[in-house]
Amino acid sequence: QVQLVESGGTLVQAGGSLRLSCAASGLTFSTYHMGWFRQAPGKEREFVSYITWSGGYTYYAESVKGRFTISRDNAKNTVYLEMNNLNPEDTPVYYCAAKYLGRSYYAYWGQGTQVTVSS
Repeated sequence: QVQLVESGGTLVQAGGSLRLSCAASGLTFSTYHMGWFRQAPGKEREFVSYITWSGGYTYYAESVKGRFTISRDNAKNTVYLEMNNLNPEDTPVYYCAAKYLGRSYYAYWGQGTQVTVSS
């Protein structure tokens, strides 16, 4: 059974930093590209960041570029999202997702972790 478990979400002040983690189990982690998404209440889920299976390529949404950094540790089956200079628009629930090599869709999703940025 595949599981993605996010952690690290908490309340932080605007301008602060936070690191989210996503621990994967039940899959061969190094054969999956990983993504982070977020969703605010009443809004559609939006893409945040992406990292290839080896960590050799990363991609960011324009709204977070320069502030967020995605990384992964295949030995620990974990992907991270380092978030700096947070603002209230960064508040939603954050989800990690796994996309198998060669596939165009994310097959597995975590339950999400809540980030709240106070102004």
